[in-house]
Amino acid sequence: MRTSRMITVVGCHAGGEIGNVVVGGVAAPPGRTVYERMEALRADDSLRRLLLREPRGSVAVNANLIVPSLREDCAAGYIIMESTEYAAMSGSNTICVATVLLETGIVELREPETTFKLEAPAGVVAVTAECRDGRCESVELLSVPCFVERLDAPLEVDGLGTIKVDVAFGGMWFAIADGQELGFSLEPSEARDLCTVGETIRGAAREQLPCRHPDNPDIAGVSIVQIAGPWRGLGAVSKNAVVVAPGRLDRSATGTGLSARMAALHARGLIGVANVMTHASVLGSSFEGRVVSETTVGGKPAIVPAIRGSAWITSISQVIVDPTDPFPEGYLLTDTWPGDDHQSV
Repeated sequence: MRTSRMITVVGCHAGGEIGNVVVGGVAAPPGRTVYERMEALRADDSLRRLLLREPRGSVAVNANLIVPSLREDCAAGYIIMESTEYAAMSGSNTICVATVLLETGIVELREPETTFKLEAPAGVVAVTAECRDGRCESVELLSVPCFVERLDAPLEVDGLGTIKVDVAFGGMWFAIADGQELGFSLEPSEARDLCTVGETIRGAAREQLPCRHPDNPDIAGVSIVQIAGPWRGLGAVSKNAVVVAPGRLDRSATGTGLSARMAALHARGLIGVANVMTHASVLGSSFEGRVVSETTVGGKPAIVPAIRGSAWITSISQVIVDPTDPFPEGYLLTDTWPGDDHQSV
């Protein structure tokens, strides 16, 4: 076997969403913060292409690179690589990262509870993990402040006419549309149609509803769409489907999507501090969300959410590149990867 590169990857999923974790074989990009390290990785982009494109990956795969954090209060940092972008925050990926760090011994696992902090590109994330018999059974992450940019914003969408969406930051910028009004019941059989509609909404929202994070203007533009089922109230399960570019469903209930929806529900007075809600995906997997506190971001009312979910390790493997391989950074075909491979900005 000849190889010009060998990368150690721990396979993992949270609620069905693949969030593989790179634990060896990649030098940390330069930067004083994880956000700066992410920008350095983005400028090259070869690692993301190698891990996510075929033949080593697929459109449904995410990968997370563990990097050192220069913050004394953080055990590690991580850079999130998704199909078409580098996300500033992701709930399912964070749950995968925390689980892998604990179950591989990179971070000491203590029973019945382990607490530590991680540095994401969006900021510091506090982790509380319930642990038993050497396993991380669940992870609750205290996410970054989340807020609403617009409620019931009119949006002209090709083929749909004028619809209303909420634009909210949940760690990523979301456009949240009403699933019932769009004619969806959020069942697995609707996956392809949900993706088609969601991508059309995303394109329209990026053009018509600009948004920019007040503390980091580089985090700008709707990059993800949530098609939300009816709000069932506290103590019940509400469904949602999150469409990820370039046009696929997030398999999990989506931590950033849950955070964005809680911010919108809070803005409408439907959920408050200490309230808990449950979001389910079209697969039926669920995350639990809790409003920890109220705050402000750039003068806008905001919440600090906590997201709880579980992840499962599926493999430990070494990804290699043979120097004669004609696809050292993979390839894309539109039968499974619709549209262009782009990075949202």
